[in-house]
Amino acid sequence: MTTLVQPSAPGPPTAGRTDPSQRGRLTLAAQVLEKIAGQAAGDIAATGGTSGGVLGVGAKQDLSARPRVAVRLVGQTAEVDLDLGMTYPTPLRSATDFVREHVTRRVLELTGVRVTRVDIRVLWLKRATQDHHQTGRKLL
Repeated sequence: MTTLVQPSAPGPPTAGRTDPSQRGRLTLAAQVLEKIAGQAAGDIAATGGTSGGVLGVGAKQDLSARPRVAVRLVGQTAEVDLDLGMTYPTPLRSATDFVREHVTRRVLELTGVRVTRVDIRVLWLKRATQDHHQTGRKLL
């Protein structure tokens, strides 16, 4: 787990609000960042994870499932590992760069934790169906 202490904003606190430095600490578990990073990666239409199965046996490639994520927290920084699948054909280098940037930005926006590294393993490719691109997810 990591404890974040946000610096207080310059100037006096807003009327009726407690100064941020007086409210207490915020502690985040790595699992919280894993959920946020997985959701951020899953927001992108060209990515997916696996669903079903027991201990990986019988799991199916699923473009609507969240990718598998592992996070290592060190202080106020994190390293993220993503295991995901992608639609075919997708330019993998530019797509993984986009995933990396999106995950890094969303984790920082939602938690204040700076992501210093995102390692991505593309485990499978699946031809996208027309229905998949109409889900409202971000397109690459």
